[in-house]
Amino acid sequence: MNKLINPSDVRPPFASYSHAVVTPPGPRLLFTSGQLGISPDDKIPESVEEQAVICFENIGAILKEAGMTFQHVVRFSAFVTDRSYFPIYGKIRERYVGGSGYASTLLIVSGFTLPAFKIEVEVTAAMSD
Repeated sequence: MNKLINPSDVRPPFASYSHAVVTPPGPRLLFTSGQLGISPDDKIPESVEEQAVICFENIGAILKEAGMTFQHVVRFSAFVTDRSYFPIYGKIRERYVGGSGYASTLLIVSGFTLPAFKIEVEVTAAMSD
């Protein structure tokens, strides 16, 4: 069982996440590359919401291939090109994972490999075998 770290002398997180997560000894770790909002047929939706859904669907497929689920994610790192995308990202993340059993970082960046991309998401997952 993961241990969530939220010290009382640190301001509580801004959303549903924890300041840190400690995994039990010896877990199997999965690190994804950043997933972009591009479909398997190379279509890039205009909306950040649709791009975020693709990111999370891709992550779900990667986790499944590794024998894991979103319940095994201990860290989300997200990158968006506009501050206004933060609540949209949070809403989509909550569709896929609930609670606060993970650490989270969100950065606002100037862009990605193609100007059409608005969001990129990567995760770290841990599972005891």
